[in-house]
Amino acid sequence: MARTDTETTQSGQAGPAATVSTVAAGAGPGPRQRGGPRRGGPQRGGPQRGGLRKSGELTLLLGPALVLFIGFVFVPIVIAAYYSLYNWSGYGPLKDFTGLHNYKAAFNDPVFIQAIEHTLIITGLSLAIQGPLSLGIALLLNRKFRGRTFMRLVIFAPYVIPPAVTAVMWSLLLQPGGFTDQLFKSMGLGAEVQQWLANVHVVLATVFVVLTWQYIGFGIVLLLAGLQGIPTELKEAAAIDGASPWDIVRRITVPLLAPTIRIWVFITVIGSLQVFDVVWILTGGGPADASTTMATYMFLDGFRSLEFGYGTAIAVIMFAFCFVFAIFYQRFALRRDTAGALTRAVG
Repeated sequence: MARTDTETTQSGQAGPAATVSTVAAGAGPGPRQRGGPRRGGPQRGGPQRGGLRKSGELTLLLGPALVLFIGFVFVPIVIAAYYSLYNWSGYGPLKDFTGLHNYKAAFNDPVFIQAIEHTLIITGLSLAIQGPLSLGIALLLNRKFRGRTFMRLVIFAPYVIPPAVTAVMWSLLLQPGGFTDQLFKSMGLGAEVQQWLANVHVVLATVFVVLTWQYIGFGIVLLLAGLQGIPTELKEAAAIDGASPWDIVRRITVPLLAPTIRIWVFITVIGSLQVFDVVWILTGGGPADASTTMATYMFLDGFRSLEFGYGTAIAVIMFAFCFVFAIFYQRFALRRDTAGALTRAVG
């Protein structure tokens, strides 16, 4: 009788206790419901599949560019470094191995040292003069006034002219009795007329003026693009708070424009270290090597003299200048500008 009552009591449980007992009794392996997670293997769309997909996309997108870079940049650099160790005239196989003799001869040549100085002077003047001019003109062109589009076109036009055409045009303007001399005389500055391309004391400054005329438009357009990305609300809020136009430029515009300025500095320095065409057509590096640069020296004393091994050594030295600058500039100036962009690109 007691057993019967106990069985009746257990079989007659209701409420939470019955639910717990039922769940406990039903625990254990059973048929897997449709749509449940699979066991014993990676899930579809899991981390492994996502990683393989990302690797495949990067390989597909970067592979062709990497092949072109290796074939047209890295391999020629290695070959040039190899050729620079030989005394080679450009004809026949490489036989006369000289080691670092070409490099020693270059740095022992006063003309090459002078060419390095001229290149660095052009680079420094480009940063010190073209930079402030580009920023000032870009600030003016960023304002609304009649004829603004036409002024932008006129300022940017010299940059799209081929450098050879620019050099020929300016050689005609600067010749004795040419337009430049007549312009100085008409302004009462006849005493300042010089042999612009034949005076060793002014030829480098003359070349720099021509380079500035052609390339300043690029800096202006680049900085103008950066200025248009600055929100106008910040300037308006600063003006309401009583900031002067100079304070707005110094404390708001220039700091927000800093990434664009750093990109311009990088492009300008690399271009100045490699300047050749305008200088070569205007002066050929003369007179008396007063306007020679590393590039004109490389062409004149290397390849034009059929000393290809020596000329290749000069090219490697130029590459070393650009490479070292690029590494240090990337490390100390461009790192904070590119780190976030690269992270977002591959993340």
